[in-house]
Amino acid sequence: MLYLNEDEVSSLLDMPLALQAVEQAHRLHARGEAVDVPRQRTRVPGVMLHMLQGAIPALDVIGFKAYTTTRSGAHFQVHLFSASTGTPLAILSANRLGMFRTAAACALAARELSRTDATTVGMLGAGWQAQGQLEALCLVRDIQSIRVFARRSDALQLFCADMSARLGRPVLPMPSAEAAIRQADIAITITPSATPVLLGEWLSPGMHITAAGSNALQRRELDEHAVSRANHICVDSRATALNEAGDLAHLHGHAKQGEASWCELGAVLNRDEAAGAVSRLPNDITLFQSQGMAIQDLALAKAVFDRALKANVGLCMGA
Repeated sequence: MLYLNEDEVSSLLDMPLALQAVEQAHRLHARGEAVDVPRQRTRVPGVMLHMLQGAIPALDVIGFKAYTTTRSGAHFQVHLFSASTGTPLAILSANRLGMFRTAAACALAARELSRTDATTVGMLGAGWQAQGQLEALCLVRDIQSIRVFARRSDALQLFCADMSARLGRPVLPMPSAEAAIRQADIAITITPSATPVLLGEWLSPGMHITAAGSNALQRRELDEHAVSRANHICVDSRATALNEAGDLAHLHGHAKQGEASWCELGAVLNRDEAAGAVSRLPNDITLFQSQGMAIQDLALAKAVFDRALKANVGLCMGA
């Protein structure tokens, strides 16, 4: 069994790999060829354990991601086993890996759901996850201008300067959330907010929205007006969205926008009209609600593991 620490995983990881691995996982899941178990949580005073489980037989992998969260931070690991023999394969530190897989899923949704001529982005949030969102999106759309708002002005200024240099295009700090979002082709929310940060009145016809910051029912990044304006709602998994999508909780059983109308990302990628794949009109507003799935972590972890074997990277541990 191989152990890969955070530095080793980072040295083997890149966004094109993440896009490829996550797309494969969702395509297989849509065809019933991958298994995903929605996140489970265990709480004790001061610590919460989160676990996502799944299997992708085509990649000969079964396993889980486990992570703990405390007031001082989070610790992530992915555990891989062979799906055919049960043999332990690897344990990977997964902080950056998790950020990459989330960004990849959101970018794939934007590739399929946003207008092909989308060039401007408005983003709310300037943290760790926001970096990956922009990097991945710029690989799937010809983004020319990015506007960002975050509550901490010092962090916002640093983020915009750093991402401008990294992406080679302007990333501009904005004075308000509304200024960042209005007239954007693609809007991204990547915050841990418990109250809405994006309002429906700011949206323009033809806009695509990525809501990726919330993975708990008590959190909300979009107000009800913003959600109600979406002509199409896409989720990575209906089962996970029902458990965790605070932005969509009020739609449970809704006649037009309820869970029966939500399309899963895999069906969109496969362009499976029978499974509800989106056929957008130019002025349609589309929404991708991202919670995260085990199969995303497993597919990307397996790709990193395969690279590690070829590069002779990592610590070999006894079974």
